[in-house]
Amino acid sequence: MPQPAANLGKLPPYLFAEIDRKIAEAKARGVDIISLGVGDPDLPTPAPIVAAMQKAVAEPANHNYPPYHGTEEFRTAATNWMKTRFGVTVDPATEALSLIGSKEGLAHLILAYVNPGDVVLCPSPGYPVYHNYTLLCHGEPYTVPLLAENKFLPDLSKIPADIAKRAKLFFLNYPNNPLGAIIDEAKIKEIVDFCKQHDILLCHDNAYSEMTFDGYKAPSFLSVPGAKDVCIEMFSLSKMYNMTGWRVGFAVGNPDAIKALGTVKNNTDSGVFKAIQHASAVGLNMSEELTKDLNAIYARRRDIFVEGLNKLGWNVPRNEATFYLWVPVPTGMKSVEFVSLLLEKCGVVVPPGTGYGAEGEGYFRVALTVPDERLKEVLARMEKEGVTFTQLAKHSAAV
Repeated sequence: MPQPAANLGKLPPYLFAEIDRKIAEAKARGVDIISLGVGDPDLPTPAPIVAAMQKAVAEPANHNYPPYHGTEEFRTAATNWMKTRFGVTVDPATEALSLIGSKEGLAHLILAYVNPGDVVLCPSPGYPVYHNYTLLCHGEPYTVPLLAENKFLPDLSKIPADIAKRAKLFFLNYPNNPLGAIIDEAKIKEIVDFCKQHDILLCHDNAYSEMTFDGYKAPSFLSVPGAKDVCIEMFSLSKMYNMTGWRVGFAVGNPDAIKALGTVKNNTDSGVFKAIQHASAVGLNMSEELTKDLNAIYARRRDIFVEGLNKLGWNVPRNEATFYLWVPVPTGMKSVEFVSLLLEKCGVVVPPGTGYGAEGEGYFRVALTVPDERLKEVLARMEKEGVTFTQLAKHSAAV
C-alpha cells in the first residue's frame, strides 16, 4: 500500500483519543459516564424547521443537485437576516455562499488561499481546524495567543512585522469556542485596520453569534465600516438552531473571497440538499423567536454550573455567550492531569485546554449540553469525591 501524504503526520494527536480509551474502560466497569466534552446540543431542532424539512423532503423538485452557491431562497434569507440582525447589507448574488456547515467553509478557505510556506494567523486557544488544515495545505500556522490578561483578545502589537508581511489569512472567532470570550467594536476595528495595512484576509468564524445571554448581542465583524474590503464571515446553523447533524451554514462578505471559496467548493462538493436549505431559510426568517427560549435554557444551565463550581472553590465568572465554560484547573495541576482525575473519580468527561493549543494549559472546557439534573449530578460527584478547587490546590501545595 502507498503511504499517506506526509502532511498527515504533522497533525497533532487526536484530542479525545486517550480520553476515549479511558471512557471505554470506565464503561466496562459499569461507570455512568456524563460527557460535557462535545459542543453538540442535546436539545432538538425547533419544530418549525423540522416541519418545513418534512414537507420539503417529499417534494421531487428538491431531489436533484442544488445550485453550487446555494439556492436563491437560502442566500436571500441569509442576507436578509444579516440586514435585520446586524444592519449589514450583503449582495446575495456575489457576497453570499451556502456551506455544508462552517467547518467545511473554514477548511476550504485555507485551500483557496494558502500556498506552501504562506503564514496563517491562528488563535490559541482556538478551534483546531484553523491550525490543522493550514498544515494539510503546506502552510505555516503562526500562533496568536489569547490570554486572560488581555481578556482573551489578540494583542496585534506582538505579531512580528515579517510574519504580518507573509500572512495570507487571520482566523478569529467571537463569541469564542472554547473560551466563551466576547469582543467589542473598537477591537474589531483595530483588527480590520491591521488586516488592511498588511493585506490579510480576515475570516471571522461567527458560529455562536446567537447564543448570548443577559441582554448581550454579539456583533458581526462586517458591521465595522470598510470591513468587507478584507473580511469574510462564516455562520453556522448548527448551534444557532440545534442543527449540528444537518450540516448547513453560509459565508458572507468580500466578493473576491466568496468567489475563491466558491471555486474550491465547485470542484470539491455538490452543495447542500435543497430541502435543508429551504428549512434553514424558514429558521432564518423567524430567528429571534426560535433562539430566545434556547438561550434561556443555556443561561440557566450556565448559572447552575457556575454557582456550583464557585461553591467548590472556583472563581468562575458568568460568561455572556456560548454554551461553554473555560475553567482553570486547581493550582499546581496540569490540564490533562485534572481531566483524567475527573474522569477516573467522577465519571465526568471534559476536554483539557491543551486540546485547543498550548496556551490552553491550565484550563479545561465545559460544554453545557446535558440537562439541568445531570449538571447537578456532576457537581455532586465532584463534591463527594473531593474533586474541588480548594481540596486539590491544598493537596498540590502540600506535595
